[in-house]
Amino acid sequence: MLHAILGTMTDPDIGFMQEAIEEARSAAAAGEVPVGAVLTLEGRIIARSGNRTIRDCDPTAHAEIIALREAARVVNNYRLADTTLYVTIEPCSMCAGAMIQARIPRLVYGANDPKAGAVRTYFQVLSNPSLNHQVEITAGVLAAECAEMIQSFFAKRR
Repeated sequence: MLHAILGTMTDPDIGFMQEAIEEARSAAAAGEVPVGAVLTLEGRIIARSGNRTIRDCDPTAHAEIIALREAARVVNNYRLADTTLYVTIEPCSMCAGAMIQARIPRLVYGANDPKAGAVRTYFQVLSNPSLNHQVEITAGVLAAECAEMIQSFFAKRR
């Protein structure tokens, strides 16, 4: 049963998701899985990244993790209160867990991930009532464009 706090899309969500899509395109151009993330605070971007697992030889170098690390440095605090994380695809369990640790209050993502999504599709980490933090979730922002990037990336690799 899903107990998520479901949010609604706002006009700025589209613009910030477009920025995340640009990060995903840059990741794809570098041979990485095209996932992009942007973290905002008070309506401005404080961190951004695309996937860098291959470049960094780091299985944890997902776009979300890199953006969370950078944002923590920017605000000089591992707690990222009053922020919103924009991601092109539904975060995995590792990234969702990091969001809980950082106390991200709001997640906006594009496409669902039926194979590894840990927000709504496969697991529901962010809305688990046993955890000490809940995240407001807005899903499906520019979903078709986000899904197309991932699907075409993997279609070319087959």
